[in-house]
Amino acid sequence: MRIEVPVAMWDFDHCDPRRCSGKKLARAGLVQNLRVGQRFRGIVVSPNGAQPISPADQDIVAANGIAVVECSWARLEEVPFGKIASPHERLLPYLIATNPVNYGRPWRLNCVEALAAAFYITGFNSYAEALLKPFGWGHTFYEVNGSLIDKYKTCKSSTEVSAMQENVLKELEDSYKHSREAQGEVNLTPDFTAIEIYCSGSR
Repeated sequence: MRIEVPVAMWDFDHCDPRRCSGKKLARAGLVQNLRVGQRFRGIVVSPNGAQPISPADQDIVAANGIAVVECSWARLEEVPFGKIASPHERLLPYLIATNPVNYGRPWRLNCVEALAAAFYITGFNSYAEALLKPFGWGHTFYEVNGSLIDKYKTCKSSTEVSAMQENVLKELEDSYKHSREAQGEVNLTPDFTAIEIYCSGSR
């Protein structure tokens, strides 16, 4: 199907071109490349954002689309976020990667997963599915994250998405502790350091 809103990325060539989801989308004509310094008027999914994306962003997406930063998680410090201009930078809430490189890791979504997540949360399910379709593993993204996405879609604002995310993380922590208690483990506290850093936008 045709995606009727702009879909774009700033590509910093950090990834293996053969495994880069952003480059695959570009080859398929599903995403446009932006120059560093080029302004984008839609939502920009970025770890530099100050608030999470929410259903309240639907009108912005409908008018001006979504862009992402295509870069390596290990090289974020090399990205000139100050030159990636948008009035609507957003974080993604807690979701789990299902791509082959970071499968099962929270937060470590690749380019297509980030775009799909943003479209799902703002109510453009068909656009999310169109982006995931070229990937053999694409269907697993919603299979793994569907219940989380559905929770975020019930929210009316970024503030509510943040609160929902806190509830999700609390439930995960409680589940972890109960599991370890049942197994007689001593260390009952999971390491949420990476999650806390990402949530704070302190990158």
